[in-house]
Amino acid sequence: MNPAAVAAGGFLGTLVLTTTLRAASELGLTRMDLPFLLGTALTTDRARAKALGYLLHFVNGQVFAFVYFAVFVAIHHFGWWLGALFGLAQGVFATTALVNILLPIIHPRMGTPLTAAPDVALVEPPGFLMRNYGPATPVVTLAAHIAYGALVGGFAAIGA
Repeated sequence: MNPAAVAAGGFLGTLVLTTTLRAASELGLTRMDLPFLLGTALTTDRARAKALGYLLHFVNGQVFAFVYFAVFVAIHHFGWWLGALFGLAQGVFATTALVNILLPIIHPRMGTPLTAAPDVALVEPPGFLMRNYGPATPVVTLAAHIAYGALVGGFAAIGA
């Protein structure tokens, strides 16, 4: 497997994932704005939060691509279908434990079910499966992560 191919797959996969989520938001399927969600952990400035969030999301996309790569190497298997399976697992983790439980603990501007009325949170708490951002959010998020994983796995296979 070629690390450059994995990096390209990670970039393209992140581009597809981010574009899918943005398109779903514009189509009214979800109110989730992942770059804003990530960026507001770093700043209260809304415009700067989006820019930082996009940068952070693309960095994370590369990090996860190389985590997939390490697993591919360790198990001596790779391909788009295995990447899609990893993407599904990542999407399930993201919609359940990561965004619903872990992120509100460390995100300084995200509301929680315990946020008091006088407190003003910059970001609404996501709720279970991120359904506070719309009922289609879990489906769109899982589909986008599956596409990401398939692209990373596919590029890993091409680079082999």
